[in-house]
Amino acid sequence: MEIAFAIDFFNSVCYYRHMKLKDYLQTYETNADLARKLGVAPSLVSQWKNGTRPVPTERMTDIEIATSGAVTRKDLSDDWVRIWPELARLEQLEGK
Repeated sequence: MEIAFAIDFFNSVCYYRHMKLKDYLQTYETNADLARKLGVAPSLVSQWKNGTRPVPTERMTDIEIATSGAVTRKDLSDDWVRIWPELARLEQLEGK
């Protein structure tokens, strides 16, 4: 089951579905916009987007917050169950 996030943005509502960082940056904002939110260089965001450099685990939650949940930690990591076992337990409780 996919969950859509509703964000109140300048008095309008936008609905995001979970997506890869590359898709988010091609659709919703630029590398520079996200880089500004995260306090990093746009070139680093570009490297993350293109997969030339992996997103550090400690940045995944920051990206999830900066994208208002459109790109989640689970979208950024193949190893998310080991890193955030509480998310896996929550999914089990929710029956996903």
